[in-house]
Amino acid sequence: MSNIILARMGEITLKGLNRGSFEIQLKGNLRYRLKKYGKLRIYQSQSRIWIEPKEEDNPYFANDESAREIMKAVTQVFGIVSVSLARKFEGGYDEVCSNTREYVASVLENNPEYKTFKVSSKRGNKSFPMNSPQICCELGGYILDKFPQLKVDVKKPDFIVNIEIRDYNYVYSGKMMAHRGLPVGTAGKGMLLLSGGIDSPVAGFMMASRGMPLDCVYFHSYPYTSDQAKQKVIDLAKIVSGFSGHINLHIVNFTQIQLDMVKNSPQDMITVTMRRVMLQIAEKLALKNDCKCLITGESLGQVASQTLEAITATNEVVKMPVLRPLIGIDKQATIDISREIGAFETSILPFEDCCTIFVARHPKTHPHPEDVTEAEKNLDINAMVESGVMGTETIEINPF
Repeated sequence: MSNIILARMGEITLKGLNRGSFEIQLKGNLRYRLKKYGKLRIYQSQSRIWIEPKEEDNPYFANDESAREIMKAVTQVFGIVSVSLARKFEGGYDEVCSNTREYVASVLENNPEYKTFKVSSKRGNKSFPMNSPQICCELGGYILDKFPQLKVDVKKPDFIVNIEIRDYNYVYSGKMMAHRGLPVGTAGKGMLLLSGGIDSPVAGFMMASRGMPLDCVYFHSYPYTSDQAKQKVIDLAKIVSGFSGHINLHIVNFTQIQLDMVKNSPQDMITVTMRRVMLQIAEKLALKNDCKCLITGESLGQVASQTLEAITATNEVVKMPVLRPLIGIDKQATIDISREIGAFETSILPFEDCCTIFVARHPKTHPHPEDVTEAEKNLDINAMVESGVMGTETIEINPF
């Protein structure tokens, strides 16, 4: 009996004629994500993907504890719903019984508090002499006989003994939940406006979960924003790349642009004017890097620049779609996702970004088109945009 990882596909199974391309991308993403865990065999059977070592002495498959690291890595690959560590073996009903007995004994050794169980079976191999209900009934009785301290509870058992009869037989219990979604690489690439806050890393995570590879752009206003703030954004990009794969992080020198705005634009319109210039710079960088859209972490009404009028004012300066996955999400829900993906503690480090400096005391929350025109009449917007694009540094972020 050997260990094998069972990964369940989700939304991909609803696809039609293009399902095969999604499955190929998912298996490729798994190979990329798991390359540091030795030589693996990754193959598919119906809505499941099986992962097993090509070499018997692979330490990551030695026991349940060592397998948790590789299982957690699998859960970070979008397109997977859940993961289980299974035991693989050959044989008929007698072998099913003996291997299940050995497996249940190991489960109880690690979880002595377990008192109830149930059996669930799937018979993919139709030549097996018993059907699924018969397997559940007979195997449940066998387990009760061998482990008299256990009782059957089909509604709320302490653990479930899952048996799958296919070309090989598999027994497992429990599952580790994954992030669902679609495999990264099945949608066009997007350019994420990444700040040092909570929202934008979550926005990037959410778009990556829809199959979108990412590049990121960060606006750095040194010395008003510190090198620690820059490093914080690099660290956040690294966290996001753990889900999205390789990221090019474009760091725009934004200092002089902001100083010109402070000097030549009305104070109550600086936030909107700054956002408009940011989107134009981001669009030019996106076009240069084969990105099909921009992504922001804006949520409707959260701050002055995120009212419907302000969003309209920023949208009108770009032709590229601007995706806002958090637009209707409550702040606490965003924080919960940030914690889940491991970005929250980095996001709240106390280093200011360019959006928190030179902030007006009373920004205009509902700007009219004529307000925007008036605010930009003394600014050379085209020169600012070109200066921002030309003064960009690019850092490659490789997650693994």
